[in-house]
Amino acid sequence: MSSSLDAIIFLTSWTYVSLAPYTKVEESFNLHATHDVLMYGVGPQSLSKYDHFTFPGAVPRTFVGSVLLAWVSQVVLRLVSFLGYLSDKSDIQIIVRLVLASVNALELCLLRRAISRRFGGITSVLFVILTCTQFHLLFWMGRTLPNMFALVPTNLALYLLVDRAPNSTRPSQQNLHPIIALLIFAGVVFRGELALLLGPLVLQSVVRRYVSVTSLIKVGLISGVLSIALTTLVDSYFWQRWPLWPELYGIYFNVVEGKSADWGISPFHTYFTSHLPKLLLSAAPLSLLGALLDHRVRDLLLPYVGFIFLISGLGHKEWRFIIYVVPAFNIAAARGANWLITRPKSTLFGRLSFLSVVALLMANCAATFLLMRSACANYPGGAALYAFNQILASEPNVHVHISNLAAQTGASLFLHSNAPPFFPGLETGHPTDWIYDKTENLSFRALTVSREITHLIAEVNSLPHTGAGLEAWTPVAVVDGFDRWELDKDVLRTFKTGFWEGLGALGNVLSMERSAKLVILQRG
Repeated sequence: MSSSLDAIIFLTSWTYVSLAPYTKVEESFNLHATHDVLMYGVGPQSLSKYDHFTFPGAVPRTFVGSVLLAWVSQVVLRLVSFLGYLSDKSDIQIIVRLVLASVNALELCLLRRAISRRFGGITSVLFVILTCTQFHLLFWMGRTLPNMFALVPTNLALYLLVDRAPNSTRPSQQNLHPIIALLIFAGVVFRGELALLLGPLVLQSVVRRYVSVTSLIKVGLISGVLSIALTTLVDSYFWQRWPLWPELYGIYFNVVEGKSADWGISPFHTYFTSHLPKLLLSAAPLSLLGALLDHRVRDLLLPYVGFIFLISGLGHKEWRFIIYVVPAFNIAAARGANWLITRPKSTLFGRLSFLSVVALLMANCAATFLLMRSACANYPGGAALYAFNQILASEPNVHVHISNLAAQTGASLFLHSNAPPFFPGLETGHPTDWIYDKTENLSFRALTVSREITHLIAEVNSLPHTGAGLEAWTPVAVVDGFDRWELDKDVLRTFKTGFWEGLGALGNVLSMERSAKLVILQRG
């Protein structure tokens, strides 16, 4: 049973990577940094070729996670290449993402074991079911957002916090010290907002005398200094700027200078009323029940609820900023679900309790299915560039300009299949002289006048209706993308003709609306 539950977590995360292999612009820094480490190496002579010098972004980001991911992925890539399963650079992107997903899945498997020890086997099973029927955590944990790198040490810290006997009233100092060190490392290197999780946890530990203030200061200083030294040494080297602590730079830019407000400001309650329910789905009400029933759950959730309150004080809010709380809330939800399904089935309340859990899990599955389908259709740039590589596979001397929308929705460096650099073994069997051009702010007329450009992956909405050089191009393919879900109210009227007819038509009550996003154009 234990191995089967672990396999379910791994397979679910791998399935998401396979169904949606492309990436968005917010993932691009770490993805391209991993690409550059893999393709060029980390020698001083290679740094000038790195993508971040061309597209640095608003603030510098750390290379620590990307370097580690590249080194681990390289071992897997060598094995896959030796077995003959590596045929294109786009395969490398999938493998890199599978490696990251696997590391995060391994953390969840460890956490499941701790839950089994602390709360019982049934609760650990329900934790897996709830986690795998939610969408965001498993879909995104194989994506190269800084938050997903930070998820590794934060979930390991949660594992250490949970991993104790059922009747234990406090975590041991042996576990608390590495918990604090891991959160400090994650906050210093990957995501500064984790200081807002560390604060309530430290306060809880001091107030309840889990650990002495002296030992906390000692652990904090040692882990803080080592983490700062690591990120400063690594990132100053890769960015060629000394001294550079990227996360401190990001905090100053976004919080002190308030530049994060440029991406929008949300009300204080947004995390509680919008983002958290979206992340948890049916685990939200179940986690409340779990907290009411079990003091161990309340103790566990307290720092995480405090974290959400504190981060709510920042104006700019995104669900990924609180992704770290999902496993903890899922533990609470599993405890609540366990109580419901173990009520005596001889009573009406017991039967209704069991059915309510089944209904909530079915609602999870339905919501996750819809979210997954819309997400898979939301990467037109990746789909367009992959199709472009396939359609023109035998063409030499191709110079394609990639529009902004395409670059932001999946046209990553790993999809530059016919241009150097190449991973060992991928240099032959295809053109090697293509140019993939992402120059920004070029008008359609300017692209037409530039005779060296042979192809465009252009935004449909940016094309002129007539003139402006449109006659110089021939459409090759059109790539569509997700717009919205459309509710067909007429389907419900089919129940008037008969119950079974109406039931059969329910599968069409929601339809996905798609529209043309990108077009592949060829000169002439």
